[in-house]
Amino acid sequence: TFSETISAFEESGEWEKSVNLFSELALKRAELDAIMFNATISSCETVGKWKEALHVLSVMEQNKVSFNTIACSAAISACEKGRQWEEALQLLKVMAQRRVDSNTITFNAAISACEKGGNWETALQLLSVMAQSKVESN
Repeated sequence: TFSETISAFEESGEWEKSVNLFSELALKRAELDAIMFNATISSCETVGKWKEALHVLSVMEQNKVSFNTIACSAAISACEKGRQWEEALQLLKVMAQRRVDSNTITFNAAISACEKGGNWETALQLLSVMAQSKVESN
């Protein structure tokens, strides 16, 4: 299936093939599911392609596929790798507004994004939010 192919590209580090196949399917108005979105965003995350990850997330919304923890965490991690802490925090806020569960991975990526951006005050605030949300820290 297409989901398996996109996942295979992601696992083999071929993010461009993953994104290209996903884009081709989107253009053909194929039925896109959460697994395809998750795998494509994860493949972008692997190489820090934050703009592409956020674009796929926006396509997810346009296709009325609900945001989920995996997709959002991968996009936040892509922002972290791309040193885009503001984007990471914005997505964390959107997750809260849409009642998408955050987990340790989500918070660690957002905290790391703040740290890389020299925004340690916000990183400390996120640690507090993490504890209040009863998300286990590592």
